[in-house]
Amino acid sequence: MKKRILIAEDESIIRMDIKLMLEDHGYEVVAEAGDGDKAIELAFFHKPDLILMDIKMPKINGLQASKVIANQLDLPILIITAYSQKEFVEKAQQDNIVGYLVKPISEANLMPAVEIALHQSEKAMRLKKEIHDAKLEVAKRKVIERAKGLLMQAEEITEPEAFKRLRDSSMSMQMTMESVAKEIILKYK
Repeated sequence: MKKRILIAEDESIIRMDIKLMLEDHGYEVVAEAGDGDKAIELAFFHKPDLILMDIKMPKINGLQASKVIANQLDLPILIITAYSQKEFVEKAQQDNIVGYLVKPISEANLMPAVEIALHQSEKAMRLKKEIHDAKLEVAKRKVIERAKGLLMQAEEITEPEAFKRLRDSSMSMQMTMESVAKEIILKYK
């Protein structure tokens, strides 16, 4: 499946050049914006895989637009700019900014930057999912441990016996251990 890209650049000739380079390499340019406001609007509408964002644009600049997009959508952004001064680089250090390209942009520097940005974005999404899944697992374990403790106290049984009861109830009732644990917590609360 083609990766979907949004280009936010106020200079139409540069925007067109970038679009052609991306399309020549098999990317789909889903939208183009000439200012930060339009970039935000199009990001919400298209939810692209990557946004190429110029810093200096009318209305809302690229860094401000990037912050809005990061807070609402968490989409990866590759900054493109004519400015390489330290102050701009430091301001561009946001979590969702995955790269920084200085103009003039050539195919030789654009394509590797896009590929790396997309790869880093996918890696970050996988890590976020793993963290989310781990948090859910910890919460589930806490419920099971609490139910086990309540069973041990109420029934005066050992921890292995409480765990066996939870597991056996889960299997016989065809429910998850977490669901059985929640019922036990309600029963002995």
